[in-house]
Amino acid sequence: MKEKIERKDLLRYILIRLLVITSILIATFIIQYSTGAIFPSLFIYAILLFYGLSLLYFLLYLWGRGLVFQAYLQLTFDLILITWLVYISGGMTTATYFLYIFAIIAASLVISEKASYLAAALSAILFGFLVDATYFGLIPYFHPDQAVRQKFGSVLFNLIMAWAVFFAVAFFMNYLARSLRRARRELEAAQKELILRERLAEAGRVSATLAHEIRNPLAAISSAVQFLKNECQGNGDQGRMMEIIVRESNRVSQLLEQFLDFATPAKKIFSEINLGVLLHEVLEMLRSGGELDGEKVRVEGNYLFRKITYYGNPNHFKQIFWNLIKNALKAMPEGGKLSLNFYHSRREGLKMVIADTGVGMSEKDKENLFVPFYSGFGEGRGLGLATVKRLIEDYEGKIQVNSEAGRGTEIIITLPAPEGKELKDKVNN
Repeated sequence: MKEKIERKDLLRYILIRLLVITSILIATFIIQYSTGAIFPSLFIYAILLFYGLSLLYFLLYLWGRGLVFQAYLQLTFDLILITWLVYISGGMTTATYFLYIFAIIAASLVISEKASYLAAALSAILFGFLVDATYFGLIPYFHPDQAVRQKFGSVLFNLIMAWAVFFAVAFFMNYLARSLRRARRELEAAQKELILRERLAEAGRVSATLAHEIRNPLAAISSAVQFLKNECQGNGDQGRMMEIIVRESNRVSQLLEQFLDFATPAKKIFSEINLGVLLHEVLEMLRSGGELDGEKVRVEGNYLFRKITYYGNPNHFKQIFWNLIKNALKAMPEGGKLSLNFYHSRREGLKMVIADTGVGMSEKDKENLFVPFYSGFGEGRGLGLATVKRLIEDYEGKIQVNSEAGRGTEIIITLPAPEGKELKDKVNN
């Protein structure tokens, strides 16, 4: 998987390293003032170099390109400078090698798990080289007073302990980072769900108001026009105008019915229904209405020969099938393949899969798929799929959408078996 870094995380990394270095600088001055000990000037210069690099990193951050490269570059130079600080301060004889831990933590939180283990490995290599080189005299101690002769076993033990700490920190930080990322994703999903439910509730209130204010007057107008048409025998332009009024009144009435279906809470009537038969009826209605062209769209699936029994309100499932199939047909204006399949198991319950080979959906369309009044089609009203989601949730089910632009759409609905009922699945002979 390609690594990706959020700009805010990289900025947080820059600010935290500034805080750590500033704390070390303040501690250095306090120690010098209270004890009279004089730190090597190179130690101060190394800290100032940290500040200079921080300014460079901040300018690169403002540039906004190559964030992953910048993060790795920053991590690498930090480890090298930490090694330099450890060498100046006395190597293993001091506790400054704990600074490696901050770099490992930053790699886990800002970059990735892989980066955290790489930081731990590079820390182990750099620190191990420093300790071995000074112990065996390959490089001199920075200050002669730092040369404290230790037994090889003691040096090896301390070195292995430091390595263990590096990798242990990487492991636990990765575990923590995974938990944080998962919690963040769940929180974002919960926020989207809350917004969606608020919009659903608002849409329900709007629907009820519209139905109450419009439906009855509209029915009266339609009846009156129909009566006048019959009286005038529907001749000439007047007859055509009256036909338009009646037809458009019926269309508005259908829209109001859709609003009412969306606004009214579903009532779960647990009667035994054959989902395959219901689906077949919906397809026949679409064919008779001219919306399903058998020459352009090839319909296939196991719904014809598999009898799936469920318990619920048949009108609800007709509405689910109607909206999903109409959306699939709209996504295939030039024709294609529509797959309709049922599966069930004792563990997962009933699974309905509706797939098309249409235009697919963009990421924006997928994010707003179930949002009321949002439609991916120009003539859509944006209530069909919102109604489907509400009905599925009323049956304590889940709906999953797999889609890519230009590659079609697959919608998977999973419904649990009603309490105390057993799903039946038979193959028709």
